[in-house]
Amino acid sequence: MGKSTMALRALVLTGAAALVLSACGGDDGDGDGASPTGSASGSASESSSESGEPTAGESGGTLTFLTSSENLQHLDPQLIYTGEDLAFSSAYWARSLTAYVYSPDEEAAGGLVGDLATDTGTHSEDGKTWSFTLRDGVKWEDGSPVTCEDIKYGVSRTFATDVIQGGPFYAVGLLNIPTDADGNSTYLGPYSKDAKNNTAAFDKAIVCEGSKITFHLSRPAGDFNYTVTLGWGPVKKSADTDPAKYDLHPLSNGPYKITEYTKNSQLVLERNDQWDPATDTYRPAYPDKIIMKFKVESNQLDQRMIASSGEDAFAVSRDALQTANLAPAFADPTTENRRVDVLSPYSRYIGVRADKLTLEQRQAIAVSLDRAGIRTALGGDFAGDLADGVIKPNLAADYAPSGMWTDLLGKEIPDTGDPEYAKELIAKSGKPAPSVTYQYPTGVPTGEVIAGIVKTSVERSGIKVTLDPLPRGDYYTILFDPEKEAELMSLGWGPDWLNAVTIVPELFGAHGGWNLSHSDDPTFEDMIAKGKTELDRDAQSQIWKDANKYAMQQVWAIPTVFEKEQRLAGSKVHSASGPDGNVYLWAPYGSWPYADMWVDQ
Repeated sequence: MGKSTMALRALVLTGAAALVLSACGGDDGDGDGASPTGSASGSASESSSESGEPTAGESGGTLTFLTSSENLQHLDPQLIYTGEDLAFSSAYWARSLTAYVYSPDEEAAGGLVGDLATDTGTHSEDGKTWSFTLRDGVKWEDGSPVTCEDIKYGVSRTFATDVIQGGPFYAVGLLNIPTDADGNSTYLGPYSKDAKNNTAAFDKAIVCEGSKITFHLSRPAGDFNYTVTLGWGPVKKSADTDPAKYDLHPLSNGPYKITEYTKNSQLVLERNDQWDPATDTYRPAYPDKIIMKFKVESNQLDQRMIASSGEDAFAVSRDALQTANLAPAFADPTTENRRVDVLSPYSRYIGVRADKLTLEQRQAIAVSLDRAGIRTALGGDFAGDLADGVIKPNLAADYAPSGMWTDLLGKEIPDTGDPEYAKELIAKSGKPAPSVTYQYPTGVPTGEVIAGIVKTSVERSGIKVTLDPLPRGDYYTILFDPEKEAELMSLGWGPDWLNAVTIVPELFGAHGGWNLSHSDDPTFEDMIAKGKTELDRDAQSQIWKDANKYAMQQVWAIPTVFEKEQRLAGSKVHSASGPDGNVYLWAPYGSWPYADMWVDQ
């Protein structure tokens, strides 16, 4: 997840014959194999506290979210691809066929429930056909019904890659639609005027029969019902007259609708009077109003949340605590029941453009980088552990040490970097030391500090580094323009569900949805093609371990930290399924459990 960051805590195993689905959760990945389609309730109001007694949420009031960001990256369901925004939008206005259970327990939260669908879907024996039955009575905010054709149209937009850029692109690779000689889909999406646009193939790949929707896939996908939580949401065709405008005000099919969105100011959600709770057992819709305040100065935000006075008692920070405020916040006894300190889903790394730098130049940058300094700047022990790849150790089935910092780059690399060895690599390249630009989002004080560490440490090897801070709210929009994207960039990623099929192919595959490294390597393409179709989970896991190692050897990314995260909520904010009603970080997206949250009255 760029996801930057989306991360789900359910490992889906695909059996070779019957394609039996099972979820293995928990930090070590060794859960008990309970079915994700079992009886776990998706309703926050039915969840329990640590004492086993239900925690009743209160209806009413205003829940406010504070952030230093200037705006949300996207509101459009086909474009949203950061974990926090996926969780936020799906809680309030953008429903999907399936959804994750609200629970503070990772294993339980990895389970699926039906959302727009009545259940989590059924599949053919070969795993290449999936069907879902839609709930009756679901409406758009204008009162019209949400139909199978709306879901089909929403998915069709994913194929318009010249218009819909940066979102989850699983549909393009999964639906049974022919590709051209270059491997690109012959279906070009609903906006294309090209006479060769293969709409007939798309119509065969998704079939609507009343309230039943059927997807025909190009390969077996035992975890397809997890996939449809991302970018497969409905869009009403008549409302999509201008995709750029739709991204600013999508039509709601959830309990809230957007009544104001002013970048650099606020987003306001109010109750959608066309939403019927009888059609939605997943969202209790506790608050009367949801407000997100943008562009709150980071240190001020932290201090306000620590104090939790006045209206701030009813507020929640969307941002991680700043490094300088971690110790004071965790030493304050008043924050004990409203703070979180957990492993996030994300691995942090510096993206490296393979099309602009030679292998030796990329290796020299990695070797010179002071990774220990970056970890210290992020908070030391609070920050997490130094990373050696993009697959995180708590994705136990698919993680193995890559050896990047021990021997993969030719010798052991100190955590503080080795500029002399970097100079040797530059000399080996036969080219002069390059000049590069490092891009990072504004609004986070540690971002400036880390940028300084990148510049100072890499320049020790003779490579010139220019810093290019970008507006936080537009960061990924800029990066996805190859003409504006620089050689180096600050990035993070978490799995869309607990299978590295949602990591290495997406980040480094030539047709991956987040390939900001612009890597296109035949050896790697063969590896991921085999991994995507391998039904034996153990064999598939080994492929992902090998692919992660290969990507690190090519230095398509420079891993920095396997991240932890610390946040605060106001004293009047609660989570219905949290321990004793306290807030928690929700594992599926590494986010607040938005639909589960309520405020004191």
